[in-house]
Amino acid sequence: MILPVNVYAEHVLDIEAFGQYLDISQLESDKVTFFFDDKSYDVYYGYRGSLDDMSSKTSYPILSSMNINQENKSIDIVMESVPEKTDFWVRIPDNVLYAENEKFTIFVDGIDTRYDLMKFPTDHVIGFIIDKNTKNIEIIGTHIIPEFGAYTTLILAISIVGLVFFARKFPFGNSLPRIN
Repeated sequence: MILPVNVYAEHVLDIEAFGQYLDISQLESDKVTFFFDDKSYDVYYGYRGSLDDMSSKTSYPILSSMNINQENKSIDIVMESVPEKTDFWVRIPDNVLYAENEKFTIFVDGIDTRYDLMKFPTDHVIGFIIDKNTKNIEIIGTHIIPEFGAYTTLILAISIVGLVFFARKFPFGNSLPRIN
C-alpha cells in the first residue's frame, strides 16, 4: 500500500473576497436582507437539509415575506404555500435577533413549536418542521435590532446633560414657598 506523502488542495472560492466564510447551505439558499442604520443584515433560509437530493423534482414551499416585529422582538414569516410537510431553517445573525440562554420561542400558525438550534460564532440556525398549508411563523427572541440606535443614545445623553446644566444654572427650587 502506498500512502500519499504530499497532499495539496486549492480553495474553489476566493476566501478573501468574502467577509465571512459561507457554508454549503448559504451558497444554495435564499435570503432576505434587512437594512438598519445604513447596515445590511442577511437572513438566510431554506427547506430540507443541505445534503438532500437536489435532483428531485419536489416542489418546495414559497416564502411570501419576512419582517422584523420590534414590538414583539420577533421575526414574522408569512408563507405563500407549503405543498407538503418539510423541514424549514432560518440562519439569523446574533445582532438581528438574539435570545438569552438561546431560548427562542417559535410559533407556527399560533402553535408553540419545538426546534433545533445550531450555534455559529456570529449567528445561529433555527430549524423546525412546518406542515402542509402553514401560513404564519413567528420566531421570538429577547433582543432585536434596532434596540437603541446610536442616535437615540446620543439624544438621551445630550438631554440628561442639558437638564443637569439647566438645574444648576437656574435653581428654581429656592423660589418656591416652603410649607412646614
